[in-house]
Amino acid sequence: MRNDEKLGTAPLGRLMLSLALPTVLAQLINVLYNVVDRIYIGHMQGDGNLALTGVGVTLPIITLIAAFSAFAGAGGAPLAAIELGKKDERKASLIMGNSAWLLVFFSIVLTIGFLIFKIPILYAFGASSKTIAYANDYITIYLLGTIFVQLALGLNAFISGQGAAKAAMLSVLIGAVINIVLDPIFIFALHLGVRGAALATVISQFVSAVWVVSFLKSKRSVLYLKLVRPDKSLILKIAALGIAPFVMQSTESLVTITFNTGLQRYGGDLYVGSMSILMSIMQLIVIPVNGITQGVQPIVSYNYGAGNRLRVKETVIRLVSVCLLGTLILAGVAIFCPGIYASMFTNDAELVALTCRIMPIFFLGIAIFGIQAACQATFLALGQAKVSLFIATLRKIILLIPLALILPKFLGVKGIYIAEPVSDVISVIVTSVLCVITLKRIFSEMEDKS
Repeated sequence: MRNDEKLGTAPLGRLMLSLALPTVLAQLINVLYNVVDRIYIGHMQGDGNLALTGVGVTLPIITLIAAFSAFAGAGGAPLAAIELGKKDERKASLIMGNSAWLLVFFSIVLTIGFLIFKIPILYAFGASSKTIAYANDYITIYLLGTIFVQLALGLNAFISGQGAAKAAMLSVLIGAVINIVLDPIFIFALHLGVRGAALATVISQFVSAVWVVSFLKSKRSVLYLKLVRPDKSLILKIAALGIAPFVMQSTESLVTITFNTGLQRYGGDLYVGSMSILMSIMQLIVIPVNGITQGVQPIVSYNYGAGNRLRVKETVIRLVSVCLLGTLILAGVAIFCPGIYASMFTNDAELVALTCRIMPIFFLGIAIFGIQAACQATFLALGQAKVSLFIATLRKIILLIPLALILPKFLGVKGIYIAEPVSDVISVIVTSVLCVITLKRIFSEMEDKS
């Protein structure tokens, strides 16, 4: 039986585990691209803390590049999976081809644009005279590999979208292993510092991109990747659905800018460094949950396309339960044992103490964030572009950024950290209500069609 056919017939519990586990592992491995770099950089002799802060300043650019890959990949993959559920493989492959065209276009624009304006952008993102050199060295090399990042991340969604979760995991695993091996060689043995960390990342992403493209052009893939003439109607459909994951990821850049500039103003480099650590830990908590949602999402899309209402409903219920349990456990460690995470990134006692003091407050709302992650993935899987876009903008643009600007005026630097849990709790409540309303409507429509 082909991977896509199993999405509609295999026992649900076993199927969810078989798809979610490799995707979770892939997401955790993917975090290593950034986290391992920072661990090594933070332990560099001399100016390790300044180097860590400088690399942290580049995070908005890196996040924005990944957001464009999500625009094309996460926007197109659910649509392709729905078409597979309808048994229309030709249209599914055509959707993937148009997504690939978008990825190449984005790569060219992003590389040229950021290389030209990188210095003023880095200062706007919170760099100081002490950290700008490290930030510039890292991002200059990273930008030269933008095309590899776009293809590796964007097209990998179409591998997992057809139910080939293990192959999707391997594409990430291969790159991560290369990155981990090359990091200490380039950073310490060859004395390249942050430039070595960036070079290791670019090489690893190149290998991942080659793997992804090779798989999608092989007989192992249900979808076949080839050059296509851009189809305006398909690109508009991809864009309508892809705008939500794009906003979710790109606004991480705005959040980081807001946090870093506010922390620089009210605290200084030490506080910016603490946020670099907190955002890395945030990835360790959220990424496994996102892995679960990405692994299970093809089941929802495929069965929605096939008109199997009961299987869609049962999948969504299980997805919400598992994601909530995941964030409760992972955020609980950060809240009650912050030292476990903080000491991973630096040996500086002052920075560790500050991070441990702030961490329980910062991650309080993330404990229930699994509900929102599951609901957001469900909206995408069902092709619900409008509600998905609203949820994507609610947490960060409507709530988090304004709160991070307002609260420090009354609470000082602590207000920036408090903005995170307040926005998380409110957005989870609103998302839960919208999810129930939207699913009732969709299930009613599916029942009428059957």
